[in-house]
Amino acid sequence: MNLKVITIKQPWATLIALGEKRFETRSWQTKYRGKIAIHAGKSVDKKACDEDEIKRALLKHGISSYKDLPTGVILATANLIYCHKVKEDYGKVGKIAVTESGLIIKGDEYCFGDYTEGRYAWELSNVERLAESVPAKGQLSLWEWQLF
Repeated sequence: MNLKVITIKQPWATLIALGEKRFETRSWQTKYRGKIAIHAGKSVDKKACDEDEIKRALLKHGISSYKDLPTGVILATANLIYCHKVKEDYGKVGKIAVTESGLIIKGDEYCFGDYTEGRYAWELSNVERLAESVPAKGQLSLWEWQLF
């Protein structure tokens, strides 16, 4: 059985696995809907880990350093339910974005993504963190993971 996977840079992959981040922002959309695995890529954005909103969210779960973030592993599964196209980004005035579907993204969720106009917010639901992360080599775009 195969499962679609998306590779995401840290700390964002962990924020999704912890249930802190509901949208993954991308420059491209996908028609795929359904179960998807969340893969933490090999790289960590250390500067992002020092941003107040991200630092606070990670600390809430006992993660105090970027060194504690797993890399090169599948961390969680989720359902990809929709791809929202960002229509307007009011980041400079209020950390708010509006999608073409009328969804308003604000607060920490806004800080956890890149909501530049024209980008896509992939909406995830039913995130389930794996009891044990599974080592895997990431890839670009959506890729297939053979479960067994």
